[in-house]
Amino acid sequence: MVVWVVNDQVINASESGTSFIHALEFINQGFKLHDTMIYEKNGATFPARRDGNRYTQIFEFMFVFSKGKPKTANLLCDKENIYRGDKPHKTKYRDKEGTLISRIQKPVPSHSPRNNIWRYITGKYCSTKDEIAFEHPAIMPELLANDHILTWSNENDIIYDICGGSGSTGIMAYENNRKFIMSEISSEYCDIIKKRFKTRFGKEINVL
Repeated sequence: MVVWVVNDQVINASESGTSFIHALEFINQGFKLHDTMIYEKNGATFPARRDGNRYTQIFEFMFVFSKGKPKTANLLCDKENIYRGDKPHKTKYRDKEGTLISRIQKPVPSHSPRNNIWRYITGKYCSTKDEIAFEHPAIMPELLANDHILTWSNENDIIYDICGGSGSTGIMAYENNRKFIMSEISSEYCDIIKKRFKTRFGKEINVL
């Protein structure tokens, strides 16, 4: 499974379309677009002005790709059901021909899988409590990484973050008993990752 979180830049008063370009290239390379999800933020650094011409942008795409059927899918069931019930009961419905059919309605569980729009509170001390992490200019919320890791992997699976950044994916993988590999081209960001692991877990990690 590949989870690709991507946003579009505004260049010359027009959105770049990078998100769609990336999604189409994954498909061209043989991946299946398993789900198109939305990462909704609680606010924006640059909110729309009354005299502007574009609404406030508060979301990013989260494209979920797979090679064939997903190996693992542990859907997070934290959406409360209004019509939850404790006992089975008789109900009726009409089929395509209009015939009235009786059936036993199973109890509605207290919670069901969440929708594919995930909302997170971002900003200092919200994306993470790690002071060191904010030396990085664009932190992925730990809960976002956490929820995808729990959904698409099991314990002892390997999580790979191609853009390690401040290390949030690796930290959440470690906390959820997954193995992890991160790639990061910036030596400055690698230092942030090392300091976060040392401060949070008292653990040295290898950076090559």
